[in-house]
Amino acid sequence: MSQKLRIYLTGVGGQGTLTATTLLTRIILDQNLPVVAGEIHGMAQRGGVVESTILIGGWQSPSIQLGEVDILLGFEPLETLRGLAYLRTGGAVFSSTEFTPPPSVSAGKAVLPPMESIQKSVAEVAEKAWFFPIKTIGLQAGSQQSGNTALIAAACASGLIPVSIEALEAGIRKYMPAKLVEVNLKAVALGVEALHTTGKH
Repeated sequence: MSQKLRIYLTGVGGQGTLTATTLLTRIILDQNLPVVAGEIHGMAQRGGVVESTILIGGWQSPSIQLGEVDILLGFEPLETLRGLAYLRTGGAVFSSTEFTPPPSVSAGKAVLPPMESIQKSVAEVAEKAWFFPIKTIGLQAGSQQSGNTALIAAACASGLIPVSIEALEAGIRKYMPAKLVEVNLKAVALGVEALHTTGKH
């Protein structure tokens, strides 16, 4: 693979962002693609910001600078907005539309921005963007956290990430605990369906 690709994943603690990062990285490795992955910022407690990177194509380090990322995967819309500074002009965004309100909002000290304003901010930087209700999709598959898998599946199905849906499904069977396999395979199917039916901006 000659193309170099920088992927940035962001969400909040308890969502499974790092689990999703590890899964996708292992699947990419299984395809004999050169890949490095790293955690920029991880919070063990629920509600903290979690950021990680996957760099494909022969990078020496998983670190990224502002304005360098090709693809942003946002598992929570506020984190999509926060992470937008890392996206290069003309990059792509796959984002959840369903908030996990931070403590400041829950305490009434801050207000969530409308989803429309987040989408507008994304459109100012990204060439392509898709938005999905990944919590709802996850629950439809059988587990809210499997919504992350649906978002990854949508990104893979778009052709922008060099992982086929078949490879993603094989990786889920290989690396996920047996009790989670069927739910996540269902989430893959729902994510692919969502890419083709909703969410493009």
